[in-house]
Amino acid sequence: MSGPVLLTGAAGRIGTVLRGGLPERGWALRSLDVVPIPDVRPGEEQLVADATDLAAMTDAAQGASAVVHMAGISGESTWPAIRDTNIQSTFAALEAARLAGVPRVVLASSNHATGYTERPADGGLLREEDAPQRPDTYYGVSKVAMEALGSLYVDRYGLDVVCLRIGSAFAEPTTTRQLSTWLSPADTVSLVHAALSAPAPGFRVVWGVSDNTRRWWDLTAARELGYEPADDAEVYAEALVEAHGEPDLSDPVHLRVGGEYTTADFDAENFPA
Repeated sequence: MSGPVLLTGAAGRIGTVLRGGLPERGWALRSLDVVPIPDVRPGEEQLVADATDLAAMTDAAQGASAVVHMAGISGESTWPAIRDTNIQSTFAALEAARLAGVPRVVLASSNHATGYTERPADGGLLREEDAPQRPDTYYGVSKVAMEALGSLYVDRYGLDVVCLRIGSAFAEPTTTRQLSTWLSPADTVSLVHAALSAPAPGFRVVWGVSDNTRRWWDLTAARELGYEPADDAEVYAEALVEAHGEPDLSDPVHLRVGGEYTTADFDAENFPA
């Protein structure tokens, strides 16, 4: 592809990882965030703009080869905040790509789009088709809307759209649940690189997780894009199990894809409008 990749949410946790890793894979970046990014890296363009602003996004997308949309609220919040930020920014990213003639969009979906899905009783792995959209929160609803909008823009306008159902994207796992759901920084870069590189993916939804020994998500679809995960959370298992004990798989935190997001702590009363 010619032209830079427009990366939204570039100052965020995942955006910062991608700003470091994607150029090493040969991708030039046009980094956009609503706040100034504190450092400029060689060859990087930087834009301060609101990812919910369609006009600003369309301007930013001119000449880009792809959009990687990571902007948004990264956890549960009030309905107005989720609606006005997460859903609107997804629409703006896709519509800006269409208007600017950008052929591919990579969207940061989430396991919370299907949070009430339970892990297989037989200990098998969940494929994407085994986990229908069952959002666990308003945040999860925004990711369902993201996947639906992505599907629309593929079918109606011919874009290529890859939705990454990201697990726990942190420097290292900090809970026993994350021994299953962790997506390492290096594997985050590898996954996005695969989503950008795969020839003619059409519409795809894939799990975003490292090759963890304890994972319950199937990586076949992600590997078909060219994803080659290198990390396994099991290297952290001894210390985490010693600190927290072996996980109780009947506990909703470990039984359901969305974990603690499916508990009463995330009821709407705790996030008043």
